[in-house]
Amino acid sequence: MSDRRDVPYVPADTNMAELTFKAVFLGVLMAIVLGAANAYVGMKAGLTVAAAFPAAVVAMAVLRPFRGTILEENVARTTASVGESLMAGAIFTIPAFVITGAWDTLRYWESTAIMLVGGVVGVLFVIVLRRTLVVEADLPFPESVAAAEIVKAGQGGQTGAKFVFGGIVLAAVWELFKNSNGIMLIKEKTAGAIAFGQSSISVLGEKMEYAGGGLYMQTPAASPMLMGVGYIVGFRVAAILFAGAVMGWLFLVPLAVFLNPGLSAGVDSAGGLVTLSEDVWFNQVRPLAVGTMIVAAFWTLWGLRGPLVSGIRKALADMKLGPVDEVRADRTEVDLPLNWVLLGIGGMGVATFFLYLYFTGSVLGAGILTAVMLILGFLFAAVAGYLVGLIGNSNNPISGLTLTALLVAAILMVAIGLTDISGVAGVLAVAGVVCCAAGVAGDMMQDLKVGHLLGGTPWRMEIGEIIGVIGAAVVLAIALNVMHAAYTIGSAELPAPQAGLMALIANGIVGGEMAWPLVITGMFFAVGLILVNAPAPMLIAVGMYLPFYSTAAIFVGGLIKAFFEWRQKKMGCSEGQRKESENKGILLSSGFIAGESLMAVTLAFLFLGQDFVPLLARWKAALTPAGDGSFVLGLLAYPVVIGLLAWLPLKNLRSE
Repeated sequence: MSDRRDVPYVPADTNMAELTFKAVFLGVLMAIVLGAANAYVGMKAGLTVAAAFPAAVVAMAVLRPFRGTILEENVARTTASVGESLMAGAIFTIPAFVITGAWDTLRYWESTAIMLVGGVVGVLFVIVLRRTLVVEADLPFPESVAAAEIVKAGQGGQTGAKFVFGGIVLAAVWELFKNSNGIMLIKEKTAGAIAFGQSSISVLGEKMEYAGGGLYMQTPAASPMLMGVGYIVGFRVAAILFAGAVMGWLFLVPLAVFLNPGLSAGVDSAGGLVTLSEDVWFNQVRPLAVGTMIVAAFWTLWGLRGPLVSGIRKALADMKLGPVDEVRADRTEVDLPLNWVLLGIGGMGVATFFLYLYFTGSVLGAGILTAVMLILGFLFAAVAGYLVGLIGNSNNPISGLTLTALLVAAILMVAIGLTDISGVAGVLAVAGVVCCAAGVAGDMMQDLKVGHLLGGTPWRMEIGEIIGVIGAAVVLAIALNVMHAAYTIGSAELPAPQAGLMALIANGIVGGEMAWPLVITGMFFAVGLILVNAPAPMLIAVGMYLPFYSTAAIFVGGLIKAFFEWRQKKMGCSEGQRKESENKGILLSSGFIAGESLMAVTLAFLFLGQDFVPLLARWKAALTPAGDGSFVLGLLAYPVVIGLLAWLPLKNLRSE
């Protein structure tokens, strides 16, 4: 094992303000804000994006007037980004309690407990793994290096904050005018259908008449947020996701309608065909997509078996209880004391036991689930940390890791006879804790690498992460509940595909409720994709599961990114210019995502609060729209976003 030590931007012998009140306070505030934004975009788009870049820019912009140091900015960014990762874990699992029927609504205390335990456990596990993966392992950490470069460049005064805040303002205003709880002058999408007319087909030698069905069409959403997601993930990922939408909506839905003449027999209008197509997608295509996701998740993990085993081996090899050696004595190598960390893990284990006892009502079940959480939680923290170092936090497959934990827990619950709703709740609680732990572990490993490059002190960053987890967990459960009340988690407006997957598997294995023919068909579809070496079967399945307008808008963002990259090459940009312009586009996109999602969350709070606060009721009455909005106005989003993302980042480079 090599010891690959990077030269820190701030030397180890430099004494500089770092873990200060203003840095931690700003970090916790950003953790809550960015976490709420990521919750909305994750449940709507099925994808989450790393918060390292916008958090770094906002930290620089806010702390600079208060003479904040680069290490204070680093602590603020570190504390902030944990909110995004914690919510990524939460939205993949906690909404499943409602979707399965285990809860009638999202419960605050239980949701907070799951996030708090999972987040803190993830932080503690990463402290054990830090030196192995951050210092000794020869991993590229692509997003960490990029975030560190943004921070270094910002020391010259060019923080890039105008791109983030400009994107936030534009997208927030746009969402205010198109949200169903806002003014709603703009209609973000429209749908229609083309009827095929009467058809006939021979079945078992007998000629049968079919209504013929038709082709359901839906426009891409006029959403800067979704187009920003597509821009950040790039053309290839966006195209694969859209391929799933084409497969689900333009192939499977018309096929299902055509092969079931009873469904379309009474449909004699385009409007009726739209409703029928949406029903078929929701009740038949989505379970099939879940089956595809199951196999695709395990195939993804199998493809990463080499790095996974290597990461676990490295992590276990570094678990020493001996004294700190001389190399670790300098400021940039000091973690929180290992005995404190192990004591904290033990305390979290006890807290987890009582949490699972509350869910299952079984001492045996709680004990088994606690053991599953501790073992798989540590292994998956190592896996998540290693993969972040290898491919970046935005591509961290925590849903696949969580699905593994859920399946193991579900089989064990069936084995001991816990097959009622309490068993389902216990299994989902394990998945929730493991998912939050893996999400936080991946993000924290990325943060620690950024701090390692900048010269931050690990133990101070680790304290900031723990405070960030606590602050985010206490507040963000409220945001989840408000979004559910305003938009209904699991609906077409907020589909939460990963949570739907967890719910179906938990109910199917533990509760015995699953549309097995459709799920198994989806499994074989995934096998077919794997056999033809299709890229990212998991993304294809998610595209099938999401509404068409959502994936289509993400694809538009991917097309904009492809056009931007083509213009870069045509202009002959240097490497430095290429990175600078790409960072501008990413910061603008991050602003779009934050602005639209935060306005949606704000309007959800306004919607819920109008029944309790008279002033909010008057504001809500003032915002009440007169109609459904105009899609013609919605079309304005496309040229504006294209201009901002494809032209603005390269504007100042034309003369160079």
